[in-house]
Amino acid sequence: MKISKPRTVKGLATFLAQIAEEKVAENIVIADLTELEFAPCDYFVFCSCDSEAQMRAVVNEINIKTGELDMDKPTIEGLSNAQWIIADMFSVVMHIMRKETRQYYQIEKIWGDALFYTLSEKGSLIKLKDFSYLS
Repeated sequence: MKISKPRTVKGLATFLAQIAEEKVAENIVIADLTELEFAPCDYFVFCSCDSEAQMRAVVNEINIKTGELDMDKPTIEGLSNAQWIIADMFSVVMHIMRKETRQYYQIEKIWGDALFYTLSEKGSLIKLKDFSYLS
């Protein structure tokens, strides 16, 4: 799937989700926080990875794609422990997590009032109804 430069904040969240999908991350979810008062950003993107190497591959691909498209690179936190890496692009924050870490914290539930989406096979957003993917 060709990933193009996003033109909106929602597009940026989708862009990050598509990169995670390209690197075979699982349970990719976008949380739309725009209607929540006091939200730390407009969107969260969550994904699960099987290994530290896969997590680093997602981060590396984000850096490559943002560079190729002349975009600001995210601030990256958590590379040293590689259980939970955050790629902060100010209006969108991506959480790249080991499966067991994501299952343990289930942070999506903290933001349960948000709208949640996943990617279709064509890369568009599909609304999620519940958190069954965390089971």
